Amino acid sequence: MTMLITMIWGNLIRVPNTSVLFSEGLVSTLTLAVEELADHQLRQDYPSAVDGIEIWFAIRTWVADYCFFYYNDDIIQKDAELQSWWKELVEEGHGDKKEEPWWPKMQTLEELVEICTTIIWTASALHAAVNFGQYPYAGYLPNRPTISQKFMPEKGTPEYEELESNPDKAFLKTITAQLQTMLGFPSLKFCLGTLLMKRKEELQEWDRVYDYDCYNDLGNPDKGAKYVRPILGGSSEYPYPRRGRTGRQKTKTDEKSESRLPLAESLNIYVPRDERFGHLKLSDFLVYALKSIAQFIKPELESLLDQTPNEFDRFEDVLKLYEGGIPLPEGLLKHIGDSIPSEMFKEIFRTDDAKLLKFPMPQVIKEDKSAWRTDEEFAREMLAGVNPVNIRRLQEFPPASKLDPKVYGDQTSTITEEHIKNNLDGLSVDEALKNNKLFILDHHDSLMPYLRRINSTSNKIYGSRTLLFLQNDGTLKPLVIELSLPHPDGDQFGCISNVYSPAEQGVEGSIWQLAKAYVAVNDSGYHQLISHWLNTHAASEPVVIATNRQLSVVHPIYKLLHPHFRDTMNINALARQILINAGGILETTVFPARGVAVKDANSPHGLRLLIEDYPYAVDGIEIWFAIRTWVADYCSFYYKTDDIIQKDTELQSWWKELVEEGHGDKKDEPWWPKMQTLEELVEICTTIIWTASALHAAVNFGQYPYAGYLPNRPTISRKFMPEKGTPEYEELESNPDKAFLKTITAQLQTLLGISLIEILSRHSTDEVYLGQRDTPEWTADAAPLEAFDKFGKKLAEIEDRITSMNNDAKLKNRVGPVKVPYTLLFPTSGGGLTGKGIPNSVSI
Repeated sequence: MTMLITMIWGNLIRVPNTSVLFSEGLVSTLTLAVEELADHQLRQDYPSAVDGIEIWFAIRTWVADYCFFYYNDDIIQKDAELQSWWKELVEEGHGDKKEEPWWPKMQTLEELVEICTTIIWTASALHAAVNFGQYPYAGYLPNRPTISQKFMPEKGTPEYEELESNPDKAFLKTITAQLQTMLGFPSLKFCLGTLLMKRKEELQEWDRVYDYDCYNDLGNPDKGAKYVRPILGGSSEYPYPRRGRTGRQKTKTDEKSESRLPLAESLNIYVPRDERFGHLKLSDFLVYALKSIAQFIKPELESLLDQTPNEFDRFEDVLKLYEGGIPLPEGLLKHIGDSIPSEMFKEIFRTDDAKLLKFPMPQVIKEDKSAWRTDEEFAREMLAGVNPVNIRRLQEFPPASKLDPKVYGDQTSTITEEHIKNNLDGLSVDEALKNNKLFILDHHDSLMPYLRRINSTSNKIYGSRTLLFLQNDGTLKPLVIELSLPHPDGDQFGCISNVYSPAEQGVEGSIWQLAKAYVAVNDSGYHQLISHWLNTHAASEPVVIATNRQLSVVHPIYKLLHPHFRDTMNINALARQILINAGGILETTVFPARGVAVKDANSPHGLRLLIEDYPYAVDGIEIWFAIRTWVADYCSFYYKTDDIIQKDTELQSWWKELVEEGHGDKKDEPWWPKMQTLEELVEICTTIIWTASALHAAVNFGQYPYAGYLPNRPTISRKFMPEKGTPEYEELESNPDKAFLKTITAQLQTLLGISLIEILSRHSTDEVYLGQRDTPEWTADAAPLEAFDKFGKKLAEIEDRITSMNNDAKLKNRVGPVKVPYTLLFPTSGGGLTGKGIPNSVSI
C-alpha cells in the first residue's frame, strides 16, 4: 500500500503524452493514514486524500475488470508490443530516472493494473485536483500571492514602522502588485517560452511554436520556371503581412523559397497544435479533402472535356449544372473512386444514382434566370453583392491614375463629358460631382502593371473603369465602361482605351454585356486576392501569432480576442498549400478610403452615407459600432486609465511585435495607432474583431449565392472584345449567347470554380457566431459578462432591423431584380449554404 500512496502522491515527473507519476513521494505525509486503513479506509479529515482514494479505487476496479478480460501473467510477458511500450516509457520517457528501483517490471497482471490505473488517475483526477481550484482559491491574490516583492521587515526600518502603523498596506506592498494582479502572473511568462521559440528545424504537428515567415512557399521552383512565384513580404516590391512559420527545408533551386508538401499530405501542413481544427466532422473533412484532390481530379475532367468541346454553347447548358446535372463517364468515376472514398466523391460532386454532376441552385438565378443581366443588378451588386467594398465616390473628372507616369506614361481616362452628359438627369458633370452623384468601380491602376504578363497566357483581360450615377430612387445607373490595354509600343507610351455605353438591343447590346463581363472578371479577381484573402485571411494571421506569443491566456485582451482566431491559421495554411499556390485553384479559376461616407454629427454614429440605400455599408456600420460598444465596455473595465495601458508590458510587447514583425513591411507607416490610450486600444481591438468576423462574412459567404452562377461573376476572360470584320464579331451578331460564353470561364474552370466557392460559402454545423462564445464561463467578472450579454441583444436588434429593411420596397438595393435579400451581415445562421451569418473568426 505504501507503493500505491507513493505513486498517487509522488513528486511530479511529466511524461510526454501520458503525464504518469512514478517517483518517491510524500509517503511520510500519509503514513499514519495508511496505518489506519480500514475499508481503504482513510479516517483522517483530509478531503483531498479521502476523495482521492475513493476515485483511485473506482478507477482501479474498472481497469482490473478490463485487463482481466484480456490478460494473465504469461500473456503479459509475451506481449511484445506491451513490453516495448513499457521499456520505452521507462528508458526514454523517464530516461533520467530509468535506474530507480521502484519501477514496476510489467511482468504480472497486478503490475499492469497498477500502471494503467496510475496513468488514468494522473490524467484525470490528479489534474482536476490541482488545476480547477486555481481561480476559487488563487483568484483572490492575497490568499495565494504569486510574487513577494520585499523581504521580511526588520526592526528599526521604515518598512517595519509601516508594518506597525498600516499592516494591510505593508502586506499588499509585499505581495503581487496591482498590474500583475489584474493581468495575470508574470511567472506565466515561462509558458510563453515554447511559443516564442525560434527553431531552425521543421516543426512537427505536436509543436506549439508561433513564429513569423514571409509567403515564400507559394511557388515550387524545383518543378521548373512555370512554378516560380515571387516571395510576398520582406521587400518593398512585394510588401505583405507575415504568415506562421513551418520550418520546412528550402528548395534546391532557390534558397529563399520554402519547399512544399506533396499534395496528398496537404492536411499535414504545420500549424501550432492549438490552432488545428477542433471540429473534424465529415462535412469539414470533405471541405479540405476537396481542396487536396482538386488537382488530382483536374486532369480527369480535362480528359473528359477534351472529348467534347470545353465550352458552354447556350445558357441552358450552364443551367444543367443546377437543374439536371452533367453525366459523368464510368471511366472517370472508377478512376477517381479507386483513389478516394465514394462518400467523399458523392459529397464533392453532388452525384445521384444517374451519376450526374449537379450543384445547388444559386440564389442569383433562383427566382429569375435572366435578371442578373440587367444594368440595375450589375450596379446593385457593387453595393450588396459579394464584393461591396470597392466602389468609391468619383472626385475628379476625367478619372486620374496614380501610376508613375515615368514608367507607365499617361494613364488618364479617355472618358469625356460627351460620353455621359445625357444620362445625368439634367446635371452637368461638375454639378454631379459636387452633389456626390458620380461613383466609380476602378480596376485600372491595380491591373495595368500586370496586363502584359497576364495577356501573354490564355487569359485576356483589360484594365477597367466603370462610372455610375446615383439616381433619385437610391439605385445606381451604369454610365460607361472604359477598357484599357498597355500601349503596344511600350509602357512608357501609356495605354489604349475604348469606352462603351449601355445598350440593350443588337450587337451593341451584346458588346455592352461583354464589357460588363470584363468588369466582373476584374472584380472577381480583386475580390478573391485582395478583398477576401489579403484583407481578412492574411491580415488576421499576424494578430493570431502575436497574441499567442506575447499575451498570456489570463490577459484580458487575450480573452477578448481569442474567439476571433478559431481555425484561422489552419485554413490559411491549407490555402497556401492548395488555393493560392502556383497552379492552385485560384490561379486556375481567376486571373491573378473610398469616400462613400462623410462625417455628420446629426447622423447615427456620426456618419452619413452618400448612398443611403447601400446595404453593406448600412448594416456594416451598425455591426461595427455594436462591436465597438462591446469592446469599449470590456476594455474600460480592466483599463480605468491610459496609464495602465502604457504600463502593461504584455500589451505593449504584443502591439510592438504585431506592427514591427507581423506587418514588418509597413511598420514605418504613420497611421499605426501608438497603443497609449484607451481610445486607441478600443479602436485596435474593434478593427481586429470586425476584420475577422463581419468583413470576412461580407466578402465570403455571398460567393455561392452570387458567383455560383459563373455567367454573373465570371473569373476568367479568354478573348478580347471582338472587332468589326472578324469572325468573332460575326458570331457575336449571329449567336451572342455563344460568343459571350466562349469569352468567359470555360467548362473546366467553371466546374472547379463552382466546387470551390460552394464549399467556401458553407457554414460549419458547429459554427460560433458573433455575440456567442463556445465557453460560457470565459470570465468570472460580472461587468464584462453583462456587457457581452448586452452585445448579443444589440445584434439581435440589428437582425430585426435587417429583416425590416429587406421588406421595405422603397429600399430597392436591398433585394434587387434578382430578388435576393441582403443578409450577408445578418449575425446568425444555421449550418450549410445560407447566404447569411457572421462567424467569430476567419474559419473557412
